[in-house]
Amino acid sequence: MSTLAELPEPVRARIAALAAAVLPQVPDLPAPLRRVAAFAPARRARSGGTAILAVLDQETESETGLRAQVAAQLRSAGIEAGAEPADAAAYAWLSRPDGWSDQVGAAVEALEARPSVAEQDLVRLQRRVEVLEADLAESRERRRSEAAAAKQEHTVLRRRLGEARASGKEALAGVEETIAAAEAARAEAEASAEALAREVRQLRARVAQLESEAGEDRRAARTERESATLRTRLLLDTLLEASSGLQRELGLPPASSTPGEAAEAGYAVLEAPEPGRMRGVASIGELEGYLAMPRARLIIDGYNVTKQAWPSSALDAQRIRLMQALAPLVARTGAETTVVFDAATVPGAAARHVAGAPRGVRVLFSPPGVIADDVIRDLVAAEPAGRVLLVVSDDQAVARDVALSGGRPVPTGLLLRAVR
Repeated sequence: MSTLAELPEPVRARIAALAAAVLPQVPDLPAPLRRVAAFAPARRARSGGTAILAVLDQETESETGLRAQVAAQLRSAGIEAGAEPADAAAYAWLSRPDGWSDQVGAAVEALEARPSVAEQDLVRLQRRVEVLEADLAESRERRRSEAAAAKQEHTVLRRRLGEARASGKEALAGVEETIAAAEAARAEAEASAEALAREVRQLRARVAQLESEAGEDRRAARTERESATLRTRLLLDTLLEASSGLQRELGLPPASSTPGEAAEAGYAVLEAPEPGRMRGVASIGELEGYLAMPRARLIIDGYNVTKQAWPSSALDAQRIRLMQALAPLVARTGAETTVVFDAATVPGAAARHVAGAPRGVRVLFSPPGVIADDVIRDLVAAEPAGRVLLVVSDDQAVARDVALSGGRPVPTGLLLRAVR
């Protein structure tokens, strides 16, 4: 029995356990076992036993292979063969002393001569059955005795019951009358209680309705106040931060216009920007410069970007790849970022989920009957004038509306170059 495949499973398991015990001390471990060596001692043989046996089977005949190194480490650690046949066979197979093959064969024969676990369990179960049968016979005898006593007692009780029935017929009539009166009183009480309970339920439902209406009124008022406060505070913070850093970030020259020119500009006719004249972003440096400004806001038309970048991927894969690509840019610039996806192309609410959205990126899906372009327009309209607002989309209608609202359209290709 020179190969592992010829050895019984208990011997193979013991070989794996002995090798796992000294595996961290073996120099120049093969690549499959380096990760196993880092496991806890109890886990090495359990989780890495198969890998250990595979390498041992490949390097069995080598005097410098894993088997020889394991044997050397066992001798160095003072680990000797145990008294059990499986332990003796495993130690002899690893250390290869003179006559080791005969030692392995003798240990395997002794191991196979032992009764199997199933046979030991069978003997133990047979003994258990004998004990249970004796207990059953004793229990049956006891039950027979108890049944005879119960039968005698039953005869006595039946005689007494007959006497009690004869003496209780007269009392039964009076009891039945009393029960009938009690039943009538109980029915009347239950009807009254049901009427009161119904009235209480109606009053509770009315109270709950009034509380719900009051709560909705309070929430609506609070939401309206919070929305107004948030917009005002956001605009104030943007103006305060921009006033201290805008000239430094953009290198703006001193004002060259006069109040009179500003008044004259107020009478000029406002024209909608043409697609070629919109205040777009033309370079990656300009894009990152805007995103690094205080309170910068970035809104992305999700599928407009993903279907240009990864048109052959599934929609969920497109969303995940976009989140992974945006993570470095958002972390570097700190811009508040929102990605809007059109939910009309995603069947089922369970699919409207994006795993691994990076910190600082919010993901929105348009509600039923609404396209992502309209959601983007609503987000842009909600921002206060003066805030740095960038919208990534190649849709000319969206870009025109963004420019009219004071934002800056960003071509999809420019964003893709910035995140790659």
